[in-house]
Amino acid sequence: MNRARIGRLVRLTLSAAIIVLLILFARKVDWGQAWHAMITASRPLLLAALAVNLLSLVARGVRWWILLRAVGSPSLALCMRATFAGAGLNNVLVANGGDAARIVFVTRSSGVPAARVLATAALDRLFDPIGFIVLLAVGLAVFTLPSEFEVLRWPVVIALILITVALVWLARTAPDADAEQIIERRAVPRGWRAKALAWLREFGGSMRELATGPRMIPLLVLTILAWLAQLATFAYAARAAHTPLPVQGSLAALLAVNVSLVIRATPGNVGFFQFAYALATAPFGTVEANAIAVAVLIQALQIIPTTLIGVALAPEFIFRRKAKTPAAV
Repeated sequence: MNRARIGRLVRLTLSAAIIVLLILFARKVDWGQAWHAMITASRPLLLAALAVNLLSLVARGVRWWILLRAVGSPSLALCMRATFAGAGLNNVLVANGGDAARIVFVTRSSGVPAARVLATAALDRLFDPIGFIVLLAVGLAVFTLPSEFEVLRWPVVIALILITVALVWLARTAPDADAEQIIERRAVPRGWRAKALAWLREFGGSMRELATGPRMIPLLVLTILAWLAQLATFAYAARAAHTPLPVQGSLAALLAVNVSLVIRATPGNVGFFQFAYALATAPFGTVEANAIAVAVLIQALQIIPTTLIGVALAPEFIFRRKAKTPAAV
């Protein structure tokens, strides 16, 4: 049995186990109460939650645009369209297919070589777990989180130290390169070992070329802004559904559901998202039915508008031929 089949078998087994778990969990939920909490939710607060959720995605888009400018794709509009399209596709695919799609979108539309766009996407995605760790560290230092998070206190401290050292090293050693100075390696290595070593050299070189000191600060600021906007989305949705939840409760829920997103056993992680949210908010006295209602509202706010925008934009990127020159601002 080859690796691809083994991988599919593991994913199918994991998905089946999660579905069984969700069915058992769903049998205990008072769906009538959950439905009542959703239909009586405050519309103004839901609109506020929608606004800050879109702000989070915009912040991530601007963060990627800062890196794309360095490799010759200066169009903010193109970057934002690709960001929304990728997020929309992520909502309808089991795996993170939207992340690969947004790279294809920008490559075809801007004329920038795929290797350079891939390098920017890799560095861009690296900042999301950095933001997660920073948010978790602040939460552990300021609030009293459930005991499941307390065991992560020292690992988080160590991770923060390592991240700080790595970012400082990258910023201090990165050459002040512009788009014309970044050289694309065109040699095609043979053999999986040679390919792996070439990829690592390319990745490390691209990271050092892109991660200059002047870029690191705005990238970090936009990352924190994106995570705070997500936290505000969770808090507004809980208030909209008349579910009293302190800031640390929304923070615990945000951290828990983002850990669950790593699995993505279902499209949009529907079901497991609600399960993780209910478990995370239970220590704060949230009733399961109300927790499910809030989680459904959050996912509706995150998935429906973004998917509609993304699906509307995706055909333009997919069928558009590669541009002869980089897109203009």
